[in-house]
Amino acid sequence: MTRTPDHPDADPSPATPTSLSAEEIASAVRSRTLRAVDVVAEALDRIERADPVLSAFIEVWAEDALRRAGEVDARVEAGERLPLAGVPIGVKGRRGLGTAGPLLEAGCVAVGATSVPGPGTVWQTWGLGRHGPTVNPWRHDRTPGGSSAGSAVAVAAGLVPLATGNDGAGSVRIPAAWCGVVGLKVGNGRLPSSDRTGLMVPGVLTRRVGDAAAYWRVMSGNTAAAGPGSGYGAGAGYGAGSGSMSASAPTSTSVSTSTSTSTSGDRPTAVWSPDLGFDSPDPDVVAVAHAAALRLAEAGALRLTRPRTPLRLHDPAPAWLALRTPGAGPTPEVHRIRAANDSRLAALFADTRLLLTPTAPTPPHGHEGPGARYSTALTWAFNLSGHPAMSIPAGFGPGGCPVGLQLVAAHGEEALLLEVSGAAEGHLGPW
Repeated sequence: MTRTPDHPDADPSPATPTSLSAEEIASAVRSRTLRAVDVVAEALDRIERADPVLSAFIEVWAEDALRRAGEVDARVEAGERLPLAGVPIGVKGRRGLGTAGPLLEAGCVAVGATSVPGPGTVWQTWGLGRHGPTVNPWRHDRTPGGSSAGSAVAVAAGLVPLATGNDGAGSVRIPAAWCGVVGLKVGNGRLPSSDRTGLMVPGVLTRRVGDAAAYWRVMSGNTAAAGPGSGYGAGAGYGAGSGSMSASAPTSTSVSTSTSTSTSGDRPTAVWSPDLGFDSPDPDVVAVAHAAALRLAEAGALRLTRPRTPLRLHDPAPAWLALRTPGAGPTPEVHRIRAANDSRLAALFADTRLLLTPTAPTPPHGHEGPGARYSTALTWAFNLSGHPAMSIPAGFGPGGCPVGLQLVAAHGEEALLLEVSGAAEGHLGPW
């Protein structure tokens, strides 16, 4: 994707920290080519200039962020090798610091809380920031998606290179698709989550796949939440509230040990599905995502194959909605849909490494609301099944907004998603 989002100061000089990836910033701060204080100050200045239009943030923590950046510089000076030294990040919502502990320990500096749907909002593809509704940086009359709305916009607009999100039905992947950035939903149980249903899991939004991989390395290596002794969160001068994650251990924190596509020389196989067997996505969206899948196959990033049996999942909507109903538990219908879909996905991944779909079935809707269409139609099946999934930019639809390509892998295969997406970046990007 080579177009420029329609937002203030959208085209920074290549020499400025805001144009660098998180990995590049961290490398420069570790080598003392850049100071964390200067990187964070520039990010704060950029937010101050752009956010009145974009409304990507609920709160900006300028004083605290600069103080934390100074602490990062001191840690680097003392010889600590911080993997994400000096990287300014946005955290999703006022409680986002509760899930950002490992990132902060790795040297990231949280500059503010990004926007989420406002009180009384009955649909989640929206955001309400401190300056009003959050706008899509590509078309201000369109929503950025949600519920990680502000995080997607802050990354797409170059305000920060990385922002946290969480994904219970597509809340990372849909805004990533509609804002033209990378969005990773980790597999269920891989990182701690406080969601009683188990549907919502942590995720991240970035402009570069390498930054998403850096997030995963940090988070999967240290899943402890920011606690009372960490110096972060409410009472420590960092925003108004920090929330907390479940103290229970995840079922697995190890990075996938699957054979690397780069070392095996064998392209991972992938199956394309425009609709998962039950939805009716917009033809224009399908065409853009399918064209991206074909380009990846032609470039040798993957090998498209046909499944032995066409993938036909049950519509997950009844099961997902039943699980999210307060006071309701798993019903026979929930068990039936889950069991059937789990069986069909297990059969699929026994024969192939990846499943490719459009990320969202429609382009971004206006700020008046989504109407009767579920933007989650192609994403929430994998919150029910627990598979890791990722959205990467595929191109642009006729309305001028980005379209996402969703990659889904077997349980525990986050590393495969990141590796193939990294290869895709070279053929579909730069993003």
